[in-house]
Amino acid sequence: MGSLRNKRIGLIALLACLCTVFVRADDPNKPAYQIADNTFFDPTKKVEKEESYQFGMEYRIEVGYAQHQQRTHSLSFPEMYLHGVRAGASFTFLLPMHFSLQTGVYYTLLYGKREQHWRSMDAPSLQTEYITHRVLAHNLTIPVRVYYTIPLWKKLNLFFYTGPQLHIGMAQTDYIQNHLSPGTKTWLEGQGIPTDTYDRMADELVRANIQWGVGGGLEWDRYRLQSGYDFGLNNLVKHKQIPTQYMSEWGWFVSFCYKF
Repeated sequence: MGSLRNKRIGLIALLACLCTVFVRADDPNKPAYQIADNTFFDPTKKVEKEESYQFGMEYRIEVGYAQHQQRTHSLSFPEMYLHGVRAGASFTFLLPMHFSLQTGVYYTLLYGKREQHWRSMDAPSLQTEYITHRVLAHNLTIPVRVYYTIPLWKKLNLFFYTGPQLHIGMAQTDYIQNHLSPGTKTWLEGQGIPTDTYDRMADELVRANIQWGVGGGLEWDRYRLQSGYDFGLNNLVKHKQIPTQYMSEWGWFVSFCYKF
């Protein structure tokens, strides 16, 4: 009799469990089961990065070192390297696809020294005399550059640029010290060659120097370290005494930039 009662109790408990399962299965308020995302660990899945370059404008200040080379041919003064500082401000227009367009205004102060030797007109032998040229140049530069930026890691970017620039010579004073005999000095002056201090931009050289530049550098957050080379495209001789007279000015620089 007791065993029959126990079997009835067990059967009732089993029916109660089954009813509970069926009720839970039909409950619309129950939480849905989470399905695993099989693509989360898929090594072939490509994650598209959000495009961070949009239309806009950036402002920077810049300071650095500049070196210019005056390349001459059949001219009254020799080839010379000028060294100095470069400083200015730039305005960058941001474009899609990591491109940007930059312009600005830069001031360059340059100094160079070179000796120029001449055959003596007084000495009986082939003795030479010389003139010391000390040149101090003041220039303004207006570039138009196209930049392309490559993101590397976090805020670290690599960039390249190319484009023309207008290099304007404001003044280029040649502080001449001549070590010449009277006869040699008279002969040089008769050839139209200066033997005393003068401004080359006043009579000899064209102020507008058209150049084409290429360069690049690294950018981290607001800071840039860049370098570039500018190729002189036009002849800077204003009045040719002979057809072969030629002068062009090329430049190299390295600079540090800060973005506001």
